[in-house]
Amino acid sequence: MKLTPLADRVVLKMVEAEETTKGGIILTGTAKEKPTVAEVISVGPGGNVEGKDIVMTVKVGDKVITSQYAGSKITLDDIEYVVVRQNDILAIVE
Repeated sequence: MKLTPLADRVVLKMVEAEETTKGGIILTGTAKEKPTVAEVISVGPGGNVEGKDIVMTVKVGDKVITSQYAGSKITLDDIEYVVVRQNDILAIVE
């Protein structure tokens, strides 16, 4: 099944949190912070949203940082995705 977002929405797949710190300490499941880095899986067409012209600046394959609680979670084929509006994306990671 394929997710195709509408308007200014973007489908993201969260990147797994690091298992160890830079100092080599192994983190348990409860000590890990929720990851905010995600990979762009699909991008909507943009267009006119609520009277404003929206140009999509992210593309498939980009790594992005999002607000921690942004978007709606969707699970398809046992993979969890998050659908967010483009303005919920804070930065592109290069």
